[in-house]
Amino acid sequence: MLQDFLNQILPSTVGGLVIGSIYALVALGYTMVYGVLRLINFAHSEIFMIGTFASLVLLTAIAPAAPATFGIAMVGTLLLCMVVSAVVSGGAAIVLETVAYRPLRKRGATKLAALISAIGASIFLQELFALEIIPWLTDKPGRNQASAPRFVPRDELFHIGNAAVRLDHVIVVVAAVVVMVALDQTVNKTRIGRGIRATAQDPEAAVLMGVSIDNIVRITFLLGGAMAGVAGALYLMEIENTVFNVGFVLGIKAFTAAVLGGIGNLRGALMGGIVLGLIENWGAIFLGSQWKDVIAFVVLVVVLMFRPTGILGESLQRARA
Repeated sequence: MLQDFLNQILPSTVGGLVIGSIYALVALGYTMVYGVLRLINFAHSEIFMIGTFASLVLLTAIAPAAPATFGIAMVGTLLLCMVVSAVVSGGAAIVLETVAYRPLRKRGATKLAALISAIGASIFLQELFALEIIPWLTDKPGRNQASAPRFVPRDELFHIGNAAVRLDHVIVVVAAVVVMVALDQTVNKTRIGRGIRATAQDPEAAVLMGVSIDNIVRITFLLGGAMAGVAGALYLMEIENTVFNVGFVLGIKAFTAAVLGGIGNLRGALMGGIVLGLIENWGAIFLGSQWKDVIAFVVLVVVLMFRPTGILGESLQRARA
């Protein structure tokens, strides 16, 4: 058992960093919305799903011209997928906020009502794609997987011990880090970011200072949705298929990553995603890959029981974006 662990630890670490980067991007949406509204947006997983299909449609449309080797064309295709998915998912997140959350917020509804609305919106979006959108896009039953053409080669760039690091691995990790750093700088050093942080800290005072809460909430959903869209594009590039409920389990894991890092803390989402990806893969060495989902949920329960403040020490009640 120990020898197996030593043989698999480095390959599992590489895999954990890759999937952890995707968890972290999706977790940013959860942590931003919670930081501003104190709301867990459980429909955020479907915003990620929409991002995967946005990239799928684009790749299917340009499949004959999709590059098979590394080059400017491949980089351009990847960037286009990320931008299109970010725009589509960001737009979907704004629609979600307008339809499912804003009417409740305007009426002063309870957090429980908003939570129920989020779950309802999640189920609605899953079934909409399964029954209408996917059959229309693929001419196949919507509950089957939809495959995407490969446009990023699986070339091995270098080895770390017995772990092969491929081109797609590097792209996922580097792209995720760049996007997350850009979001962190936006929130911390721009006027919009100051509005988001002011609303998260004290909405009443923010209104008195001239901050439009509606605009800030809309921008928060837009940014969180865009992050999920980028994650969707990277996921499709790496896994090369998607399905109507692709976001269900991954979304729960991303929420776990947000709680693990300290929900409401952007850098905590990054740290939580990476740590969760590593824990999952390392645990699978001993228990088998079929236990990965169980390991993630055990991590969530353990964190909530013994350190609900998360790695960076933010409390759920006092978290700030």
